[in-house]
Amino acid sequence: DFLCISLVNGFAQLRYNLGDRTVILQTLQKVHANGNTWHSLNAGRVGNEGYLDLDGINVTRKASPGMNALDTHSDFFVGGVSSLNLVNPMAIENEPTGFTGCIREIVINSRELNLTVTDPKGGANIGDCDGTDCGYTVCKNNGTCQVRNSGFSCSCPREWTGITCEQSIHCSQNTCGSHALCIPQPSSSSYTCACALGWTGKYCNNKIRFYIAKFVGNSYIRYTDPFYRKRDLQYSRLSLNFTTNQTEGLIAWMGKSEDEDNDFLAIGLANGTLKVVINLGERISVPLMHRKYFTCSDGKWHFITVVQNQTCIKAFLDEELILFEDIDPQRKYTALNYGGICYFGGFEIGRKVNIVTTGLFQKEFIGKIKDVVLFQDSKKIQLMKAEGYNIYDGNS
Repeated sequence: DFLCISLVNGFAQLRYNLGDRTVILQTLQKVHANGNTWHSLNAGRVGNEGYLDLDGINVTRKASPGMNALDTHSDFFVGGVSSLNLVNPMAIENEPTGFTGCIREIVINSRELNLTVTDPKGGANIGDCDGTDCGYTVCKNNGTCQVRNSGFSCSCPREWTGITCEQSIHCSQNTCGSHALCIPQPSSSSYTCACALGWTGKYCNNKIRFYIAKFVGNSYIRYTDPFYRKRDLQYSRLSLNFTTNQTEGLIAWMGKSEDEDNDFLAIGLANGTLKVVINLGERISVPLMHRKYFTCSDGKWHFITVVQNQTCIKAFLDEELILFEDIDPQRKYTALNYGGICYFGGFEIGRKVNIVTTGLFQKEFIGKIKDVVLFQDSKKIQLMKAEGYNIYDGNS
């Protein structure tokens, strides 16, 4: 499998192969080769259907049924490769050659790569394209960079301040404690303090302990499984108790949630109904929609267990089997490679649940969670020892 973007006879070209055939898309217009014109290129695929957009002019390719997952486990190369004979002959039209020019603002699956000296894994023969201390996005939040004798300075928009316009003016004089993040509230010209796990209060100065985690809607816990490397990922299990009076919310997400191809197992509420979604490699969702279980939003404690036995999924609600389904009798993908990461209640501050889950769940969880157990472990997860923000003591 591969996905490759290249220049061919002056045109930009996208080629990808998901395992069955090579799909080729080419832009309608040529790239300016004068060395001083920046172009914006968007390329990718949804399933096996590709798209290529150069400066707003789009080319798409409707694909016939076939493979729809990109299975690559190699490094991501920009501008060239460590050895040109590594390039699949089907990925390019002519003989492979390295790119000559400037590249900036690379975004992969909504995450920007830092094109710095230290962030990439490796590289060779790379120079500074801008030639000044300003460069690309030195000034954040639409600030304007100006070259000075001593380096650079940023002219910041009204709402921002700091050397690189990185700080909201509403947080410049904040009194949040050392265990807090300042969250600007521009609409009210103020701020709020988001408290790290184990701290509470208006300024996050009060230390707390809890065994029941209370989520208030802008809360999350991120737990790293210390036994991940020893797990048999073909037989996964997650159980917990929860209570809520809300009809929407993400309760738990086993998975890294970094890009669309990450495996995951998720539990949440949709329209008052318990919803389980699992992806073992091709984003297969298994939703529960049964009127009998609308009582999940009744403010009472409920016990949920989800068991994955290769491609067979079972879900128990209050000790009753409510789902038993084989999501892939062909057994193409049988392991939950969740990366040892579990989220509860939501994701990191600034990451919206409906965006991260691509609409599978609409909101962060509001309610309480306790007694979380992974696999067949004899001990419950100590949520206090994870990381997160805005978690309250559910006992009080």
